Amino acid sequence: MYAVLDIETTGGKYNEEGITEIAIYKFDGHEVVDQFISLVNPERDIQPFVVNLTGINNNMLRNAPKFYEVAKRIVEITEDCIIVAHNAQFDYRILCTEFRRLGFEFERKSLCTVELSKYLIPGQTSYSLGKLVRSLGIPVADRHRASGDAQATVKLFKMLLDKDSEKKIIQDAVRLNPKRQLEPRHLDIIAKLPSITGVYYIHKDDGEIIYIGKSNNIKKRINQHFTNTNPKSKKIQTLVAAVTYEATGSELVALLKESEEIKRNKPILNRALRRTIFTHALYSFVDENNYINLKIDKADARKKPITTFSNRQSAKSFMSKSVEEYSLCQKLTGLYKTKSSCFNYEVKVCNGACVNKESAEDYNKRVNTLIDKNRYSNKNMVIIDKGRDVDERSAILIKNGVFQGLGFFNLNYQINNLEILESIITPMQNNRHTQHIIQSYLRRNKKIKQIIF
Repeated sequence: MYAVLDIETTGGKYNEEGITEIAIYKFDGHEVVDQFISLVNPERDIQPFVVNLTGINNNMLRNAPKFYEVAKRIVEITEDCIIVAHNAQFDYRILCTEFRRLGFEFERKSLCTVELSKYLIPGQTSYSLGKLVRSLGIPVADRHRASGDAQATVKLFKMLLDKDSEKKIIQDAVRLNPKRQLEPRHLDIIAKLPSITGVYYIHKDDGEIIYIGKSNNIKKRINQHFTNTNPKSKKIQTLVAAVTYEATGSELVALLKESEEIKRNKPILNRALRRTIFTHALYSFVDENNYINLKIDKADARKKPITTFSNRQSAKSFMSKSVEEYSLCQKLTGLYKTKSSCFNYEVKVCNGACVNKESAEDYNKRVNTLIDKNRYSNKNMVIIDKGRDVDERSAILIKNGVFQGLGFFNLNYQINNLEILESIITPMQNNRHTQHIIQSYLRRNKKIKQIIF
């Protein structure tokens, strides 16, 4: 008996995804004898690109059952079944992760229709589900939804069973899914690492650093490097001889140290991180009516931004929240293109800067408040964050709007002027990347302590 399934997820970091939809068809080799289809509330936000791909959004899942509410049904329908999925490693991993969060080890045999298709139907231009079933004349409805993809996988699997006349490949392909076995040298490395926040350095046998990363749990992150199957992880697994680390306590300190160390050491496996980590920025200009306008645009090194963003979506999200928080005009923030009034003015939310009903002086005060909060140019300030120990704190110094460096101090050590602070600071480079890291971190962590000198 087979349990043919497909899972849609929130997207996001490895092993931090949540299930948003699941479809399981119990298949006896001839016909479907049972089925289970459900949306699932993942209790976390869905990545924007996943919303665009699947059409599943956070509102649709608000009243959906949580995973623990459907877990029993999943166990029942897959009992004594072989899990079948297109790219089974992904679906099986996600299921196991969800069950592990509940304290339950989910173990089933599995079969991957990608692998089987490559054996039984060689020479295809693509083995992605959509392109493969189309090339084989298998109808598919609701692509990128669990039910539609699972139904297509059932039809594909049925065709594969028919093509395997000797049944030899099917028998050889079925395997139990144990946790990926780590090599003894990998286990030795992991055993010596702590579960703390910091920067880690992966070395070859000659001591050369081949990868630098940061994590809130170094032991867990290195374990992921050693068990993942993507090309970068496979290179790390082959080349690694040792892993060293530096504790930071603070995620912000880890991000800043990671950025500086990558630029300084240029590790061979950090190429992606050496590129620009932000694509868009917020700029301002004054229009012919003396109103300060805000504009989201592609980051330009020649211009001085208010703040920067990793992508356009995060920039637009920030701008939308700011319009609400500071009572700004949609038109003058670039969110509502019109030659007349913005939508918010029509519903009595905007004060009318878009049609000169509110004075430029009053409106600009609120815009400048936003700008001052999100740009630290010309400011002398220190950001206080977690330290490496309970009685320690980290300090990130910005002087005249320029990032100076960071350091650590004991809670009994009072910081009350720049001279004292500068004595404990380790100088670091100020550049567009460090500015982006600091600004985006402060946006995400609004309660972090900031001292203005």
